[in-house]
Amino acid sequence: MAGGPALALLLAGPTISLPSILVLTRIMGAKKTAAYVALVIAFSTAAGLIYGTILG
Repeated sequence: MAGGPALALLLAGPTISLPSILVLTRIMGAKKTAAYVALVIAFSTAAGLIYGTILG
């Protein structure tokens, strides 16, 4: 696996797991959890793309 996708997977993996999402939904509510998950996906994808472009 290339470095960029691996970085994105490592950044987003623990946050996007189902148990983590369920706990966050109970603590923060559904809307805030959805926004948090969307931001984690967006920023980890961007970081993976940037890392892959620079070092790939």
